Amino acid sequence: MKYELKQHFQIESARFLPNLPSTHPCARMHGHSFKIVLTLLGDLDTKVGWVMDYNEISFAMKALLIEIDHRVLNEVPGLENPTSELLAKWIYDRMIKKIPILKNVTIAETSATECRYPA
Repeated sequence: MKYELKQHFQIESARFLPNLPSTHPCARMHGHSFKIVLTLLGDLDTKVGWVMDYNEISFAMKALLIEIDHRVLNEVPGLENPTSELLAKWIYDRMIKKIPILKNVTIAETSATECRYPA
């Protein structure tokens, strides 16, 4: 039987979306308190009673968070067009190497918006 784990993170970052018309508000520099949720899917380790230690997940995310927290996302290699969709994929592509049971990454740029990769 598989278990689903979720761990939440938050970053404060600025961005602009360069591929939008100059009249679009997101074409201008602006900031977000991005919520990041890693969802893992795995088997229970019956010896310890969990799928993965939350401390281990936090440790795996530490270097990545340093790259994007309190940064202009457009200046981060690979995030030149930092939409929530592309940010979710960027995080997933890096974290799947460290956490093979990663199911998806969810990004919320506001309390009313959310995207998940892969769906």
